[in-house]
Amino acid sequence: MFVEVQSANRSINWLELEHGIYSIGSDHDNQIVLKHEEVSPRHAILCIRSGGSWIEDLTLGKTMVAGHPVRGRAEVLDGQDIQVGSCIVRVYRHKLERPVNSSGLETVRGEGMPASAPSPVAPPAATPMAEDERDDRLLTRRQTVMRQIHQELIERLDIKRLTAAHIEESELRRRVLSTLEAIVKEVGPRLPPELNPQGLVKDLYDEAVGLGPLEELLADATVTEVMVNGPARVYVERNGKIELTSKIFLDDKSVMAVIERIVSPLGRRIDESQPYVDARLKDGSRVNAIIHPLSLSGPCLTIRKFSKQPLTDDDLIRLGTWSSPMRDFIRACVASRRNIIVSGGTGSGKTTLLNVLSSFLPPSERIITIEDAAELQLKQEHVLSLESRAPNIEGKGAVTIRDLVRNSLRMRPDRIVVGECRGGEALDMLQAMNTGHDGSLTTIHANSPRDVMSRLETLVLMSGMDLPVRAIREQIASAVDVIIHESRFSDGSRKVTHVTEVVGLEGDRTTMQDIFVFVQRGLDDQGRISGHFQATGAVPTFIEELKSRGTVVDFSLFEQNRNGL
Repeated sequence: MFVEVQSANRSINWLELEHGIYSIGSDHDNQIVLKHEEVSPRHAILCIRSGGSWIEDLTLGKTMVAGHPVRGRAEVLDGQDIQVGSCIVRVYRHKLERPVNSSGLETVRGEGMPASAPSPVAPPAATPMAEDERDDRLLTRRQTVMRQIHQELIERLDIKRLTAAHIEESELRRRVLSTLEAIVKEVGPRLPPELNPQGLVKDLYDEAVGLGPLEELLADATVTEVMVNGPARVYVERNGKIELTSKIFLDDKSVMAVIERIVSPLGRRIDESQPYVDARLKDGSRVNAIIHPLSLSGPCLTIRKFSKQPLTDDDLIRLGTWSSPMRDFIRACVASRRNIIVSGGTGSGKTTLLNVLSSFLPPSERIITIEDAAELQLKQEHVLSLESRAPNIEGKGAVTIRDLVRNSLRMRPDRIVVGECRGGEALDMLQAMNTGHDGSLTTIHANSPRDVMSRLETLVLMSGMDLPVRAIREQIASAVDVIIHESRFSDGSRKVTHVTEVVGLEGDRTTMQDIFVFVQRGLDDQGRISGHFQATGAVPTFIEELKSRGTVVDFSLFEQNRNGL
């Protein structure tokens, strides 16, 4: 197929095109570039097939075929004039010989057409459109319309300027909503019939001042995690299982706008010099974003949601995360100021469990929480929440978890709760546990309670202190009393698999004993994990100390034949 492109000054270029889909516009990334002020950056889409060609307008009526405005999509006959601004495009099955300014032949390939692939044969015109193809076209058309209206909104209402002027949030939302409704009303007669104007206004409103297509997912109570792998692939986690959603962003810029909308109020930034960032939403949900050049899939966003009503210890029993005897023993450990580490892999529920343990802390004590992104939801009155700070654009001003742990020791804490130890702050945390700050809580990534010991040694060495391994192990054995290990299973469930006491140091080896374990039997008919919690029969060595602190512990909790489920 041959395409004749006549520019505004009447010069003519010829293009030889294979069957495929071609974008037309003034931007250089289009397959057919028309440089003229009346041509939009992305003006139209030309589809060439053996069964016929068609043009789809992306400018709400500024593309014309044979003198008639294109409403959505129009068929193009051989040699028919397609007016794009002041330029003319014609499609021919065979190249015509013309004496004027022909600049030769240029071969252009359509989207999704590899060089070695043969030209596809289009089905006969009478053949009904496949359901998937129809859905894709409707989705493309909806994206196109939304992009155009969104651009019009930006031109009429400078949202960034209004935000920078610290306009009231309610006033900003009112202005955006009224402007959107006016734009949609103006273009209403030209909208494709399958688009619902009200739904369009809502989606565009979310895109302009909210989190775009994520708004609905974040409002869904069944969704626990949202994962954006570029603009076209949005995944969620439901009931521990990951699934692909139908939600999409307009383009990479839309994803970037959402990321900046999240991190800017927190005083954080993301750009090519700082291409990843940790942040949080207003409800405390954890956010991680990473962009080009580190991400080759476009801007990626991961949101770990937290329920508006934090889970309680009874909820964990109902969900099968732990048993009642486990809960009672751990509550006694927290009340009697045992130092506890919650361990587990990524997504195993460590922070949720730490939140539950924090609820056992007495309301009369002064509690200091230290996190990278504040997400713990403590209900006590006397709580101070500290959050680390990333460096500024000059690479200065960073405040690390380690700095905050050191500073917290001067704030007269009764309890120190560190969201996660992942670096040299592990040494300062152990020092605090060993110097009168009993009852501290933290989490750590590890595959088992035994691995926690090795991981702590590694983290202490990351502090830069040249300490002998024996001294490090003595610090760990003296500081840590209990390790609660949680795992995420194949069916998506989370369970406390070990409640382990750190007994002490024998020679160069840290001795430990399991108090409670989860015994897995297998899978049931529905693929869910089958098993039970049980006591190992071991009695904690600090049981007498619990009694001396006034904590009553039922010895029947430790009977080996007692199952929690």
